[in-house]
Amino acid sequence: MKGAAIWFALAVSTAGPAAAGEAYITNQNGDDLGILDLGRRAVVAHIKVEGKPAGIAMARDGARAYVTSTNGKRITAVDCLARKAVATLALPDEPVGIAVGADGRFVYAAGFFQGHLYKIDARTLKILADVVIGGTPSGLAMTPDGTTLLVTKRDANELALVDPATLGALALVPVGNRPYGVIADDQGRAYTANVYGDDVSVVDLAAREVIGTVPVGKRPYVVALADGKGFVSDQYEGKVAVFDLKTLQPIARIAVGDYPDGIQGSFDGKSVYVVNWESNDVSVIDTASLKVVATIPVGDSPRSFGTFLRQGP
Repeated sequence: MKGAAIWFALAVSTAGPAAAGEAYITNQNGDDLGILDLGRRAVVAHIKVEGKPAGIAMARDGARAYVTSTNGKRITAVDCLARKAVATLALPDEPVGIAVGADGRFVYAAGFFQGHLYKIDARTLKILADVVIGGTPSGLAMTPDGTTLLVTKRDANELALVDPATLGALALVPVGNRPYGVIADDQGRAYTANVYGDDVSVVDLAAREVIGTVPVGKRPYVVALADGKGFVSDQYEGKVAVFDLKTLQPIARIAVGDYPDGIQGSFDGKSVYVVNWESNDVSVIDTASLKVVATIPVGDSPRSFGTFLRQGP
């Protein structure tokens, strides 16, 4: 793992939102947030970021994005229509994972080193609750129905199922070695990318147990879901591993850029966007052919750990 850094923003705008949608790319060494027009396949705007941005969570309605900053120990809220930062929250710890509640009212962030989990008012960025969850919390994701917050506890090798209302732990599920990225589908399953295990744990959220393990490549970081398949960014191999969501069997390995990090499926399920940390670009995978159909230059050391796609109008 190339460091658990994550970072943040102030704003500059150039063009209006694209109908095809946008990707918000956190450029860690570039100290900015690049807005990638998915239709034009070009960066059309930048939001200046202090402290090296890396983590991001997009509200489901696309109105706001939230960026974590470890150097500055803070979170920034970005108005996606105005393309500017509108609020900032300082934290006592370095935030890594971040997620937005289903209704957009609350933001959840994890303090990486001190092991805190924060519930935050999405409008004002005021902390509403703060609990110690421990285990080096890393990736965060909300289930589609909004009833459960998922938190990977990297150093505990666990997935925590958390009540988003109270931040109380509902269950702790043992998963693979050093889980980092996590995602939930609409079938009651969660998927963790286990960085040191070189595999993905598949968790039945109702049963609260692992029901399958999928071997992938070296140093898996994040999982995306699209077109009935799982897509995993394997950082050390510069590839994306693909597996079937029904059978949990590997399907393909796709060469992308150097050190792929953030990965997310498009809203129509036809594409997967892979943010390549060291080659400074985004690979676009066609989910039917499982081929890279475009490589788009972005900023310096892009990461976008979290949800970074925004639907067009």
